[in-house]
Amino acid sequence: MSTLNFVPLGGLGEVGMNCFALETEGDLVVVDCGVTFPGRTHGIDLAHPKLDYVLDRQSQLRGVLVTHGHEDHIGAIPYLLRGLARPVPVYAPPYAVALMKRRLAEHGDPDVTFEATTPGRRFRVGAFEIEPVRVNHSIPDCTALILRTAAGTVIHTGDFKIEDRPIDGEAFGAEALQRAGDEGVDLLLSDSTNIDVEGRSGEEADVAARLEALAAAATGRFVVAMFASNVYRMKAVAAAAHATGRKVCLLGRSLQTHADVSRDLGLVPELARVLIPVEDASRLAPRELCVMATGTQGEPPAALARLAKGTHPALALSAGDTIILSSRIIPGHERTVFDLICQLERLGCVVIERKSDPFVHVSGHAARDEQRRFISLCRPRTFIPVHGTYHHMKAHAALARAEGVPQTLVVENGAVVSLEHGRLEIVDRVETGHVHIDRGFEVDPAQLRDRQLLGELGHVIVSFTADDRGRYAGSLDLVQRGFLHPKMEEELLDDALDFLDDELRRAREGDLDTLEDRARRAVRRFFGRAIGKKPLVTAIALEVNGRRERA
Repeated sequence: MSTLNFVPLGGLGEVGMNCFALETEGDLVVVDCGVTFPGRTHGIDLAHPKLDYVLDRQSQLRGVLVTHGHEDHIGAIPYLLRGLARPVPVYAPPYAVALMKRRLAEHGDPDVTFEATTPGRRFRVGAFEIEPVRVNHSIPDCTALILRTAAGTVIHTGDFKIEDRPIDGEAFGAEALQRAGDEGVDLLLSDSTNIDVEGRSGEEADVAARLEALAAAATGRFVVAMFASNVYRMKAVAAAAHATGRKVCLLGRSLQTHADVSRDLGLVPELARVLIPVEDASRLAPRELCVMATGTQGEPPAALARLAKGTHPALALSAGDTIILSSRIIPGHERTVFDLICQLERLGCVVIERKSDPFVHVSGHAARDEQRRFISLCRPRTFIPVHGTYHHMKAHAALARAEGVPQTLVVENGAVVSLEHGRLEIVDRVETGHVHIDRGFEVDPAQLRDRQLLGELGHVIVSFTADDRGRYAGSLDLVQRGFLHPKMEEELLDDALDFLDDELRRAREGDLDTLEDRARRAVRRFFGRAIGKKPLVTAIALEVNGRRERA
């Protein structure tokens, strides 16, 4: 019997950056290839998984399979395609295809063929027969994948939840999963994000009803901050605005992108009835305006933060406006979001968020009851939890065992797991990691380390003159950045110059490299003694005869 290898490259042991490879009979497919966003830490825009495992085996790569269009599932596909010597097809739902085409246009349109997938319509990629299955989530066209191979049948949930009343009418594909379970499922890979949440994740239909009620009660502007990709929330807000006699403007580039894609695919007809240009928003009476805005996590450049600070060029908030944070707080952003709420309340706005009104947002990820149902439909022989920290995956594996799954296995990025004869075994490990991107280009690890050190330690630049024998000639300057408090700077730099001048005058070196090294060590030693902290130091020796200049 054949063997199938599962190789996670991202998303296991962490949240975001989801990507794994499946390999059997000499054929390899990549399932999703996403990014994570570090919040401009050290100038980094995003990070994607280290893809060497795939690039080293690209002759075996038959295609890229995409479950849905969130950035943590598709954002790294341009970087994967850029690294390939030949084009490979990308199979994805229509909404994800539309988003990827826009993103690839920003990368110079690498040669790629997109194949739009449809739930229930099977297709073959090398040794894999794939059947997409409709699941509910917070972005349109989300699918689980049934992958049938000679080594066994694998089901990957993708990001999912289960809704009984989906507002787009797209029912969860329970029948297809039940059929697969009847045939026999050898391995289930399942989203672990909300394993700590009991019960169910909630219905978008309930949020839609609540937003309409809040819009009707609001006496001023009605502002809804939301994740731009949540097209169902966009649909609900547009319907609430229409029902309450308001016009809608969109603040935020990403919201406009998703609105454009949704319009092209005919997903939010409600928006066309109420949408107005941004420049018309300030002309409406507060009671006539509804705003959709980005910036749910308090990001300084985003629309909501600029509204709170009064710096948005298109609109100013005023007392009595209602602000809905129709989102969750991503762990680590609590302080930023609370500061944003305080700024809005200082303006006299009424702020409503999930803790004060649980019906203004529901998660797009399955809670424990939905996770149980997925397991019961598939009845897998083995189970590997994916999409989450080690804590999430360990708890999800325990749930699967409690539901009767014979074998569960918790692994993290880099494990090579073999499925053979319906059993899982870790057979190897491969190198994984994060590749950091700054404005579209990879940041070398050494360069990133330098940025980290500059941020942590600060930087001092020393320049001095030397004669043609390599001896200190007396001219000396010292500049610091990000190191000394302004009140300390003048006195300490004067003392540092005196110390360094004395150190260089005592030097007997006749070599500029050695003299520069002596200056670096002297400056670090001075500040280490003076304030207990040693900065990064760049020393530059300049020959006074002008024949040589060194940096």
